[in-house]
Amino acid sequence: MISVLVTGGDGQLGHSLRQSLELFSDIRGTFMASDQLDITNFQALEDLLTGTSFDYCINCAAYTQVEESEKNPEMAFAVNATGVKNLALLCQQTGVILIHISTDYVFDGKKGEAYIPEDIPNPLNQYGKSKLRGEQYISEIMERFYIIRTSWLYSEFGNNFLKTMLKLEKKNEPVLVVSDQWGAPTYCGDVADFLWGIVVIDKSDFGTYHYCNGGRASWYDFASAIFRQLGSPVSVIPITSASLSSNVSRPKNSLLSTASTELVFNFRIPGWEESLLRELGKIVIKTQVRHS
Repeated sequence: MISVLVTGGDGQLGHSLRQSLELFSDIRGTFMASDQLDITNFQALEDLLTGTSFDYCINCAAYTQVEESEKNPEMAFAVNATGVKNLALLCQQTGVILIHISTDYVFDGKKGEAYIPEDIPNPLNQYGKSKLRGEQYISEIMERFYIIRTSWLYSEFGNNFLKTMLKLEKKNEPVLVVSDQWGAPTYCGDVADFLWGIVVIDKSDFGTYHYCNGGRASWYDFASAIFRQLGSPVSVIPITSASLSSNVSRPKNSLLSTASTELVFNFRIPGWEESLLRELGKIVIKTQVRHS
């Protein structure tokens, strides 16, 4: 039996990992919500990791509020950098393999094609800078780790773009959506299956990889596909990111190349439209049940 600690187990990816774990009978998962385990608390982490034998730790704990990170970078760096440093030090000490979830926001979005893991990061905002510092701590401290960068996550859990669109759809009014930022909408359930796959395969090809659903879309494309698949009459109106009232710079191009991921792990990554079509009905039903 493989023992895995999941930090940030109350987030949308943490919930998706718990749901996906039902398919993997040879893994025992210990899920710790942020209020149960604060990764910025070194002593609490040390007590857990030295008192319990884990083979892997999947770190989903993160401060993901992009706007708030700009106003309060200390909080972002405390969780996304110092907290990750704590995990790296203790996982290295106890022989635990760390799988850390990172982001497309470590890049500046100025590249004309998809980013490969070897591209030099250049984050535009405090959130991206804090996530990059966490990555750096891991690579400086650890020998056995996977850094998995992903992008544009959505699921039936937590707050995300899809759930925002589902709420707006009920108002039956036109929706304004940015059309000049590009990436790949990524279903958390697909990411979860991949992460458990890493654990089961138990390879030693450590390093940094990218995982996102295949294809390319703008936020406008994503919104349009959601309403189209719902059969909704809601119209989507494209706008530029410059028209938004935000002081945070975001990458225009968030595309991540998954070629090395698919090659190393022999893992088929579905396209974003395929996953949305497959999961949207289930997500709508679950969301309705959860709020009934």
